[in-house]
Amino acid sequence: MTLSIYNTQTRTKEPFEPTVPGEVKMYCCGVTVYDDCHLGHARSYIVWDTVRRYLQWRGYRVRYLQNFTDIDDKILNRAKERGVSMAEISQQYIDAYFRDIRQLNVADADDYPRVTDHIPEICDLIQTLIDNGLAYAAAGDVYYSVERFPSYGKLSGRKPEDMQSGASGRVTADSRKRHPFDFALWKSSQENEPGWDSPWGKGRPGWHIECSAMIRSQLGETIDIHGGGGDLVFPHHENEIAQSEGAHGQPLAKYWAHNGMVRVNGEKMSKSLGNFTTIRELLTQIDPMVLRLFVLQAQYRKPLDFTDEAIASAKNSWTTLEDGLQFGPKFGGQLGWSNNGSHPGLAEVKESFKAAMDDDFNTPGGLAVVFELAKELRRVGNILAHGGEISEDPQQLQQQWTTLVELAGVLGLESHRDESAEVDSLTDEAIYEFIRQRQAARQAKNFSEADRIRDELKRQNVTLVDQPSGTTFIRS
Repeated sequence: MTLSIYNTQTRTKEPFEPTVPGEVKMYCCGVTVYDDCHLGHARSYIVWDTVRRYLQWRGYRVRYLQNFTDIDDKILNRAKERGVSMAEISQQYIDAYFRDIRQLNVADADDYPRVTDHIPEICDLIQTLIDNGLAYAAAGDVYYSVERFPSYGKLSGRKPEDMQSGASGRVTADSRKRHPFDFALWKSSQENEPGWDSPWGKGRPGWHIECSAMIRSQLGETIDIHGGGGDLVFPHHENEIAQSEGAHGQPLAKYWAHNGMVRVNGEKMSKSLGNFTTIRELLTQIDPMVLRLFVLQAQYRKPLDFTDEAIASAKNSWTTLEDGLQFGPKFGGQLGWSNNGSHPGLAEVKESFKAAMDDDFNTPGGLAVVFELAKELRRVGNILAHGGEISEDPQQLQQQWTTLVELAGVLGLESHRDESAEVDSLTDEAIYEFIRQRQAARQAKNFSEADRIRDELKRQNVTLVDQPSGTTFIRS
């Protein structure tokens, strides 16, 4: 089966064919760093992390970027409120982003370009648009002339007469615009505001131009997948298309993909309604894997309703899945599992998982395959835990468990429960730390150190199993 992706621009599912066979360039719009991340951010970054993991599992070499918007009116206002610099506010919430999102097992992007590190590239792109007759300077500001780009609106389906200037309070009405729906590429700095020198005077970039410039600088003119929340389709992504394609005449992205919005008890999440919840607050009440599983139980393009009942259901589901994931560490030694690494898993189960996920990253379908494995291992584990006899072949069980760990890992679902701390001197936490050290050594091409860590664990009866989704282990 061929992987297909729903393309927002064409409004159809399309076979996935990257520009360069076997390689994927992927970009997701990141956060504006003026506050803690909330449940909506959690949903979005779990989704795109899972897409990336699945593409890697399918054998693609993925280069994934996610930006930080570190210059914005909201950041400036927060800095003024606290009497600190914009850079201090930005760094505080960049650190908070990593603290929160990594707990959800969202792997780091390959790079996190920041707007303030790309001012020259932004200015170059704006100048190109001016040279192409698509932008104009006005008293220190620069605006994009939407009427000069005939295909404007092709992503959102909106007509120019339906469009309004700006978005989310970032751009205000301005008499210097030729048309009310033109949008700012460069904004002159007010007194006592940070700014950068440019051909149009001291100022700072508009919101939309930032992503266009960072994509072109880091990934080139055309990328394969551009992801983000559904609220970004218009105007942000629409404006990205106008800027990038207006500058170089090539498609900005082959596939535009957007995750659905999060609702809380059926209502839009907002501070005014009192239902706004940060990731940090959530994780004081909910296991990170429960939250990740809750997100993946819905198809990524559909709305996600956060309710007490839905979270309770996700908790029950995670208990089942975690019991399955713990089957190996808990019972592998008892069953005499071999540690020769010749257990690639169950091919037919992997094909079922692949068939589900190839249909526009259908995580509910993928989870159904994973849960069948987990429920069977949990059933057998309950028998063993109570001293019962089983008829299942131990090696077949090992293959089932290996497959479960691999496929759950593709979805970013991992158990760190320490079942064996009382009977083993080396805890699961310690083993995972060794795995992280080994991975760092391999990335640094220090293969002798990586081999030393592997061999040391082997001497302590822990065998590492390298899989496309990551490294796991088996105790003997």
